[in-house]
Amino acid sequence: MGQHQANPPAAPGAQVKLLRSTLDRYVLKAWVKTFILTALGFPLIAVLIDLTDHLRGLLSNGLTWREIVVSYLYSIPENAYLVMPAAVLFATVFTVGTMGRYSEITAAKASGLSFRRIVFPIFIAGAAATVLALVVGELSPGASAKQVEIQAGEGPPPTRFRYNFVFRGDNGWVYSVRTLDLQKLQLQHAIFERPGSSLEYPGLTITADSATFDSTLNRWRLWHGSSRMIVDQSVYSAVAFESMILGALTQRPEDLLVAPKATEEMRYAELGRYIEALDRSGNDTNKLKVQQALKLALPGACFIIALFGAPMAVTSHRSGTAYGIAISLGTTVAYLLFIQLSEAVGTSGAVNPRFAAWIPNLILLVVGLVLLWRVRT
Repeated sequence: MGQHQANPPAAPGAQVKLLRSTLDRYVLKAWVKTFILTALGFPLIAVLIDLTDHLRGLLSNGLTWREIVVSYLYSIPENAYLVMPAAVLFATVFTVGTMGRYSEITAAKASGLSFRRIVFPIFIAGAAATVLALVVGELSPGASAKQVEIQAGEGPPPTRFRYNFVFRGDNGWVYSVRTLDLQKLQLQHAIFERPGSSLEYPGLTITADSATFDSTLNRWRLWHGSSRMIVDQSVYSAVAFESMILGALTQRPEDLLVAPKATEEMRYAELGRYIEALDRSGNDTNKLKVQQALKLALPGACFIIALFGAPMAVTSHRSGTAYGIAISLGTTVAYLLFIQLSEAVGTSGAVNPRFAAWIPNLILLVVGLVLLWRVRT
């Protein structure tokens, strides 16, 4: 009579590998659920609050309900971008806290896994959230500009004159103008700049004492100036002119009266070109430099907050959900206050503006690494 041989037990290494794979999927699934809920829920709440405050004004401006709804849909990317670090913190605290309350971390440790290995998927998710925040941060300026365009409607320019302004034109052109007179269709003391990349596509800097708009040609004519070709940060050639028509200057006089974009309506590179133009005009750009650096620092905070939130949650997991919410909200508020403080310090010039934007992240990183080192593995 034949005997059936029992299957040999899996090797210990295979069992540990299976445990890691199963645990990784479990942790990621729990983390992603909370992250998505927070990253989309908070922006929707912000939209509803803003809509409640401005609904009457939007309706009085003649906007239809459809236009109002569409305009607020365009606001979601910016709001989602701003709350993404908070979403990472909430997801991390609730995932680790829940696992601690139900002794899942203790069970995993008993199977030979360290705390750092248990929460490793959260660190990977935090890094992915950083990349996602960078992408959303580059998409949100266009959406925000569309929201402003829809909600503003159509209206006449508010003034006849505009003084000492910088205007971003098409194809990378930046105009620095001393005076715009809408009635005379005239510019005074204007500089027109376009960045270049090589001799085949050189940078251009055109200065003019004045410019007048020809309504017949629908073009600007520049008077008494010079045109310089820039290659590798050096002047390659320079030509003086009595008058010339600049085809790149396609805006009409009333278009130049439009208020400049807010920093949240500009992408990182676009804001950088704007800062360079202001620097060349002798303006103080410290505040703008801080705001540009924040466009990288805020996404970077997602990964740092994951490092900070995991050990913080495991040290307080027995305090319950309410405590987790309080810790998450408190940390978020403290982080925002640190950003405001560092922005003020960077704007004043006491600290390098771009370094100032990263100060809150550096503080969180140091605290997070200390907490992670102190957690019993």
